[in-house]
Amino acid sequence: MNKKTSKVLAALLALIMCLGVMTACQPKTTTPEPTEEATTAPAETAEVSTVPLVVAEGEFSEKFSPFFADTVYDVNVEGMTQLAMLTTDRVGGIVYNAIEGETISYNGTDYTYTGPCDVSVKYDEAADVTTYTIKLKEGILFSDGVEMTADDIIFTYYVFADPSYVGSTTLSSYNIIGLKNYQTQTSDEVYTKYDALFDTILAAGPDHVWAATDAWTQEQQTALWDGITAEWKADLQAISDYVIANYLVDDYVPGVFKDKKAVDVTEDMYIAYSLAMWNFAKVNDDFTLTGNGTGTVYDLTVAMPTVDDLYNEAYAIYGGDPAAYWAVENGGSVDGTDVVGTVKSGFISTQGSQDPAMAGGVPNITGISKIDNYTVEVKTNGYEAPAVYSICGLEVAPMHYYGDKAQYDYEKNMFGHPFGDLSLAQAKTTQPMGAGPYKFVKYENRIVYFEANENYFKGEPVTKFMQFKETIDSEIVAGIAAGTVDVGDMNGSKKNYEEIAGYNANGEISGDVVHTTKVDNLGYGYIGMNADTVLVGSDPASAESKALRKAIATVLAVYRDAAYDSYYGEAASVINYPISNTSWAAPQPTDEGYKVAFSTDVEGNPIYTSAMTTDEKYAAAIQAAVGYFKAAGYTFDDATGMLTAAPEGAKLSYEAVIGGDGIGDHPSFAVLTDASAALATIGFELKINDLTDTSVLWDMLDAGSQELWCAAWQATIDPDMYQVYHSTGIIGRGGSDSNHYHIDDATLDQLIVDARKSDDQSYRKAIYRQALDLVADWAVEIPAYQRQNSTVFSAARVDINTITPDVTTFWGWLKEVEKVAMQ
Repeated sequence: MNKKTSKVLAALLALIMCLGVMTACQPKTTTPEPTEEATTAPAETAEVSTVPLVVAEGEFSEKFSPFFADTVYDVNVEGMTQLAMLTTDRVGGIVYNAIEGETISYNGTDYTYTGPCDVSVKYDEAADVTTYTIKLKEGILFSDGVEMTADDIIFTYYVFADPSYVGSTTLSSYNIIGLKNYQTQTSDEVYTKYDALFDTILAAGPDHVWAATDAWTQEQQTALWDGITAEWKADLQAISDYVIANYLVDDYVPGVFKDKKAVDVTEDMYIAYSLAMWNFAKVNDDFTLTGNGTGTVYDLTVAMPTVDDLYNEAYAIYGGDPAAYWAVENGGSVDGTDVVGTVKSGFISTQGSQDPAMAGGVPNITGISKIDNYTVEVKTNGYEAPAVYSICGLEVAPMHYYGDKAQYDYEKNMFGHPFGDLSLAQAKTTQPMGAGPYKFVKYENRIVYFEANENYFKGEPVTKFMQFKETIDSEIVAGIAAGTVDVGDMNGSKKNYEEIAGYNANGEISGDVVHTTKVDNLGYGYIGMNADTVLVGSDPASAESKALRKAIATVLAVYRDAAYDSYYGEAASVINYPISNTSWAAPQPTDEGYKVAFSTDVEGNPIYTSAMTTDEKYAAAIQAAVGYFKAAGYTFDDATGMLTAAPEGAKLSYEAVIGGDGIGDHPSFAVLTDASAALATIGFELKINDLTDTSVLWDMLDAGSQELWCAAWQATIDPDMYQVYHSTGIIGRGGSDSNHYHIDDATLDQLIVDARKSDDQSYRKAIYRQALDLVADWAVEIPAYQRQNSTVFSAARVDINTITPDVTTFWGWLKEVEKVAMQ
């Protein structure tokens, strides 16, 4: 069994979660909710109501921070307390002159949009520099009465730009002038110097005996190899921790140790099992282990291996070369951390900052400047179309609350917190405060309590109190009818619409009890596969690995039409590319080369014809899957029509977990059950685990241990693919940690970067089409459905006339929450 075979087996009991809502697995988007105002009556003229507005929400994880929130429900909470710089309209267009306001027509009605900031974007082609200018309206107050100024904007930028920042916001992915220098505390020249020095010391090897003639100091050599050893051991410790945490000994006993188990499998046994699973040792007939590197024999009775033994075996196997280790192990690394890359980054930063040329360090980010008390300027090298939404779209956090005023002095390059230490901001993660329409009061008994912000720049909200209440999707409508919930977002399924109509006297989805609004969701549902756990051999990018995933994807895809029509009816449609149909970049059926997802066989020929019946399509899909399985290296018995053996690194069984509340209440549940039954006819098992605890998904995705899972993405106004598909987004690589597919493709990376550099929509759409086709070739994502967002209101408790008119994909009811009144 090779290393990747073992790693795949190590994930046997990992839970794969499917979510019932479109936004469930998406971390906080890089574009926070902007602030707008339409021409309906201003909030400050209305009578304040003390009856609370109760909003149904999903499960919170208490990261209520403008910096660290990473689920849509936590984002919704902190969003009530925060104010973003950028203002957009009902079609997602930017309102550049928001302080005075702009009047823009939509659907035959003129709406005036105002916001806290004016924004301008200017590109200097000769210098190849883009300048973003943010002008803040004077007199805006945070909820505690302190005025918002440019210093708060500067502070916010420096939190996101700090080298210790870990979160989903991708501000650092843009080429802000001086950002890399600040984060590494080195100039370009010094950075290059120590980057090359690291490579030279590494090439000399761990056994190199330092000499005075070497071009580096003995301390530098020691620092490098001590760092390598520590990071290497940490990676191996993660392997052991993973096995200990994920193997349930009451339900599953590792096969190689069946005869050794008495009452319990000890922690030492798990370490031993880790050795075998990662092929660092071989299992002998007497169930002892022999190290493949050192030859040490572990009898598993007296001689039990330790984590240090894991390291010694790996070290010996790879000849002490961490780069060789990582080249093989990166695909299945449990913590996903690049052993060499992580140490190199730290080495450059540490050594570079100690270089005499850097005696004063890099005190600031040269591309971020405070122009006056209300104006900030950001300069980037080059032009990237999505950058405006990240650079100008941040929520402005109060420096005096999330940082320390005593540590802020712009002129002295002090930015409100110690460099490399965000503990001040992290300490406020569960207690948000800002300039948004509401003030956070407390989170108690699964309810977030808010109170109206009397200092809100648009006027105090007319509803004094608001609550966000954790509510199961299936209980929202009943809660509205019972008076325990006033507002909620829900799937627009046939079942839900029938339930709503049943409560209303008119038999419609809007009536005397429940009022419903519907818009296309800015996002889409999908079924995902992890390239690092669903593969052949050790290369997730190989033709065989792609063929394996295409075999599974082909069968899943053919059952989408029936499943989603049954669940949603007219409230959703099947999509064939991994992008929301609301985006201008989404391929259309009339586009040249448009294809139904996974509708060609291993030879590239169409699987289906227009004359086929539904059953004939199902049969054709299975036959096409057999072709892909064969191409992947599976053994297929033509006589029995069954797969009989998997190639190295692959399996005959994979698991998908669906978050259907344990009762299959999920749009993709029928897809999985039908595909599972079809695959079983050829000897392939797709195990379905329907769980009720959606928090399991966060842990799985964070660990990168999932095989197949169902979820959904909440998209942003700009179709930038960087956060989700760029290789830096793979867990542990210092990026967004949102590339849950573990797709690592240099061509795809370049296409994503190229698309950012143009404001020509036609050009960008063509580039994105190539990128989407590459994602399809990797077969890590089966596009599922584009659904409608349905927001339901209590017609008996909420004044429906105060809900913002003309709700769109880009303009939800919370845009003007300050005007929503209770009856």
